[in-house]
Amino acid sequence: MTSFRIERGPFDATQIAAWTQLDPHFANWPVVYALDGADRIYVGESLNVVTRFRQHLASPEKRTFRGARVVLDPTFNKSVCLDLESFLIQRLSGDGLYQVTNRNVGISDRDYFGRDEYRKVFAEIFAELRADGLFSATLQEIENSNLFKLSPFKALSSDQEIVVLDVLEGLFEDLEKDLSSQIVIQGDPGTGKTVVAIYLMKLLSDIQAWDHSQPVDSESALSEFFVEEYPEQLEGFRMGLIVPQMSLRKTVQRVFRQTPGLKASMVMSPFELGNREDSFDLLIVDETHRLRQSGNQPAGPLYKQFSEINLRLFGHDDPDLTQLDWIKAKSAHQIFLMDSAQTVHTGDVPTAALADLSRQRGDQHRRYRLSSQMRVAAGEDFVSYVRAVLSDVPPEPRRFQGYDLRFYDDLRAMRDAIREREREAGLARLVAGFAWPWVSRRDKSAYDIEIDGVQLRWNQTDVDWVSSPTAAEEVGVIHTVQGYDLNYAGVIIGRDLRYDPRLGRLVFDRTSYFDRTAANDMPGRGIRFSDDDILQLVTNIYSVLLTRGMLGTYVYVCDPALRERLRPYF
Repeated sequence: MTSFRIERGPFDATQIAAWTQLDPHFANWPVVYALDGADRIYVGESLNVVTRFRQHLASPEKRTFRGARVVLDPTFNKSVCLDLESFLIQRLSGDGLYQVTNRNVGISDRDYFGRDEYRKVFAEIFAELRADGLFSATLQEIENSNLFKLSPFKALSSDQEIVVLDVLEGLFEDLEKDLSSQIVIQGDPGTGKTVVAIYLMKLLSDIQAWDHSQPVDSESALSEFFVEEYPEQLEGFRMGLIVPQMSLRKTVQRVFRQTPGLKASMVMSPFELGNREDSFDLLIVDETHRLRQSGNQPAGPLYKQFSEINLRLFGHDDPDLTQLDWIKAKSAHQIFLMDSAQTVHTGDVPTAALADLSRQRGDQHRRYRLSSQMRVAAGEDFVSYVRAVLSDVPPEPRRFQGYDLRFYDDLRAMRDAIREREREAGLARLVAGFAWPWVSRRDKSAYDIEIDGVQLRWNQTDVDWVSSPTAAEEVGVIHTVQGYDLNYAGVIIGRDLRYDPRLGRLVFDRTSYFDRTAANDMPGRGIRFSDDDILQLVTNIYSVLLTRGMLGTYVYVCDPALRERLRPYF
């Protein structure tokens, strides 16, 4: 039986005095509260909310809030309140109706007795607050949104928190010694590299703007950076976040637009960075493996831009210069987040350059690894399993308890199952390798893919496709899904990837590959790509697609020999 209640009133001294008389729990009990204004909101927890409200009324930043809500429950303890506070902050940020003014240092994800039952109560509290107008979307809609998934208010795993703590300690040590630095964070798909990048931008922004007269009340180890010496080191500090893929970049810019202390202009493409006159103290690079080298640009004018940026930065146009070199030239400190096994295009920075970046040693070269699987419910072994399956030395077949992994011989049946998952959970999408021409780009009435009597079109938008209105009836190409989470992924493995029973190995079929520039040679640089070179990129693509689904992955294979080769593993 529900035991919570929500008290509401204006945020002023009169209301606080009235609450003091109403219930002793206002002065001596753990509660969670929300303060809202026209378009801003702040969520907190306190053991003495009356005293906390009086402190807030004395703060120039918070006294402008107009309304107050207090969630009380006789069964609440400190752990429950910290969890509820985090729950509400994250979902308010993901909803986007209000700008959340909290710092992200206080977001916790700690287990405690009875947490599963309390989480059911949180859903009821959410529903009542939504009826009050604090949320515009349903809980499922928010949790499926990219604003929520990429929010800087995400609760870090212990793995992520340790990396963030180590990165900050090293960065501030280098700033104190006036040394440049380079940090590499490696992680498989689903380990939260993008979340860490965004979290670092928000945390550094909060430290930079921190008013030392306002103490930070948090049990997180990251709160140690909210002391006077650290904001002083960040005075005038200029930061930027580089996101190579346009789709993901536009989504992250939207997140930054919604977040106090961050601006959409902080999020740039490598070309935007290279064309700027100014430089940065720190550049954080997400999806470093998707930075580009000088050949095989996605659009003609970019070849000229590439050369012009090289000339401006280095005085010569060396074809071996890459966007990695631009970033090093434009900043004193760099943080590179990457996974070289997600390179999917011959124009991407060579894997040898990524390996060199990881191997560098020295006081200012630091390397960290994210290992905890944050996306796929199948656990950390699933990514390595998928990569092994798509190799010439496959693993022993295995099952993943609690993960919905299916293999289909009929595409219509798989499409219908994905539609059903979309109705149940949302964010269920069909995705495929680039094994069909993109006819519908020019002829909107045409279909791009036809299999088993099923006609499908590629994604109609390149920006935030997974959340677009028509996405559930389309097929997403690699460039629209890399870096994103799905609940369920229906993966179509096209005939660009085949199996040769005679050779006993996977092979690449160039006649069934339609990524316009991804398989092109670079004759001007004397670089030619063999079918085995492209095979590695294609298996990388399918590894990425097969690790998008948090709750399940469904697989359909076009090549009959490959279908039988893969069947035992899914």
